[in-house]
Amino acid sequence: MTLNQITIYSNQVQKSIQFYTDLGLELIVDSAPRYVRFICPDQSTTFSIHEKAEATISPDIVLYFECDNVDEEVARLKRLNYEFEREVTDQPWMWREALLKDPNGNSIILYHAGDMRVNPPWKVKIQ
Repeated sequence: MTLNQITIYSNQVQKSIQFYTDLGLELIVDSAPRYVRFICPDQSTTFSIHEKAEATISPDIVLYFECDNVDEEVARLKRLNYEFEREVTDQPWMWREALLKDPNGNSIILYHAGDMRVNPPWKVKIQ
């Protein structure tokens, strides 16, 4: 089994298209404003947005997008006038992260974990 498709809801689909393409996702289905789908740079994971007039934000959901160099990516996005709620930070769980919000206020973490994403020192030992 593979998790390879995430869908969120938005009442600002057009602004979201610009935001997610600026993040580096490629628009592959454009039925805006009703529905759009992107493919991530890894070419295997897709991400879509459904229009919903009363889209609500759940503070419990955070979308994580891994990139090779978080510092360079944050600098690039700042040049495009994106503001970050949390600057690049080395986390205790060995990930390097920065936080910004999408047009609907969803939390977006840009991060780099490398091998630590699936093989941290505290990984459960499988027998």
